[in-house]
Amino acid sequence: MSSSRHVPVMLQRCLDLLAPALQRPGAVVVDCTLGLGGHSEALLTQFPEARLVALDRDKEALRLSGERLAPYGERATLVHAVYDELPDVLARLGIARVQGVLFDLGVSSMQLDEADRGFAYAQDAPLDMRMDQTTGISAAEVLNTYPPGELVRILRAYGEEKQAKRIVAAVVRERAKEPFSSSARLVELIRDALPQAAKRTGGNPAKRTFQALRIEVNGELSVLERAIPDAVATLAVGGRIAVLSYHSLEDRLVKQVFAAGAANTAPPGLPVVPEQYQPRLKLLTRGAELPTEEEIAENRRAAPARLRGAERIRESIE
Repeated sequence: MSSSRHVPVMLQRCLDLLAPALQRPGAVVVDCTLGLGGHSEALLTQFPEARLVALDRDKEALRLSGERLAPYGERATLVHAVYDELPDVLARLGIARVQGVLFDLGVSSMQLDEADRGFAYAQDAPLDMRMDQTTGISAAEVLNTYPPGELVRILRAYGEEKQAKRIVAAVVRERAKEPFSSSARLVELIRDALPQAAKRTGGNPAKRTFQALRIEVNGELSVLERAIPDAVATLAVGGRIAVLSYHSLEDRLVKQVFAAGAANTAPPGLPVVPEQYQPRLKLLTRGAELPTEEEIAENRRAAPARLRGAERIRESIE
């Protein structure tokens, strides 16, 4: 186990962003991506009047963080769910509105550190990549069964991989000989498929392909497209949301939802802007905030993080 798994990314900044909404008694905060419970534990500690609802699709993460958060008793409610199920989870718990929401997107440290999950390209493992191992198709099934055109689309859209056609041509050729089952074989194939110039930039050449497969297997972007607007809708007026993203596709989605909520939607030329056209959100970050150099030195997984925050300033008028 890596010690870095215990270092939550941009922890203090997330707490500071959410603090004004969580000081009051009876505040409810939702950790949509529980993982190993680092952010959740800090929220429960720093805001002793707050109640936590935490979601994760990974049963092993729920088990481990359940042990970690046990001392907080009934203040912490842990739920096996994907974060786009947030409205249903809150309805089941009888919670109408919440004061805080936190998302820490991407792969949890635990999933990267447990070799047999198949997320990490640095060690050989079964090509699985499912965050919830009880459901859905694995990365191996995607590689072995998707049509070439669909694989190219996934690598380009989700991995921003310029060499997608070369990689997919090699995958199709190799899977005809023997289906893919291990990460090492895929890493080797990618290394062999790429031109020399492409190998010299951007770290491990398999990184983009693994990211693309992970996003496809877990439906991450389609889930996020539903989850962020739903999370904003659950906020009470004065409630705050903080989102940590780890690649440009996630960050772009978050930026678009926040920008739309913070926009004045009135037709041009109105002398007075009616309530229904006024912004529902106030942006709390100027663009996306980045981790400090000190934090990256302490936890290398913080390096790509981008943090955005927003506050609910009025109800929607339908």
